[in-house]
Amino acid sequence: MSREKCLKCQYPKVACICESITQLEITNKVIVLQDPAEVKHAKNTVKLLTLVIPNISVIVGETPEDFTRLKLFLQQSKKAVYVIYPSNDSICIDDIKPVKDAILLFLDGTWRKVFKMINLNPWLEQYPALHLNLDKPSQYKIRKAPRGDSLSTLEAVALSLKTIDCDLDVAPLYLALNAMVNKQLQFMPEAARKRYDK
Repeated sequence: MSREKCLKCQYPKVACICESITQLEITNKVIVLQDPAEVKHAKNTVKLLTLVIPNISVIVGETPEDFTRLKLFLQQSKKAVYVIYPSNDSICIDDIKPVKDAILLFLDGTWRKVFKMINLNPWLEQYPALHLNLDKPSQYKIRKAPRGDSLSTLEAVALSLKTIDCDLDVAPLYLALNAMVNKQLQFMPEAARKRYDK
């Protein structure tokens, strides 16, 4: 039997985070390319992103055909486009300092799925790849990642936007993330909580 959901935040009512959601206005266009397996993942942060930044665009897909409309949109846009993804050829976002109306593409999925998405979509290579200057570890402690430089998609968006506009208050994003993490931990068995708190 499915749990009743909050109509506003779409989390189960017992895990409602509405009181921790403050909407944020941004000048950059943020587009998330989301692996299909992430859509219904309970610990995915893209749902949080859309609650805090309603005008974010999320495109679910994996193959070039899935992103046909996006490719056309980017081709017709006169704005700078960047892919936020650490690779051998990526440049630190601090060195590029994208303008405040640049289009930022984020890839949402496990490292393995994102790597597959990159390989399936060589058209992404026409846009500069940027990596982030990480000064502290991820706060997203309920989902383990194999790499030390891993961030949730929400954290990657927050850090990118803050780098571009140092006056932008991205606290609402972290507030929503912490609320969701705390709710998840609240319903975990004690042994599991201790494992994630390490």
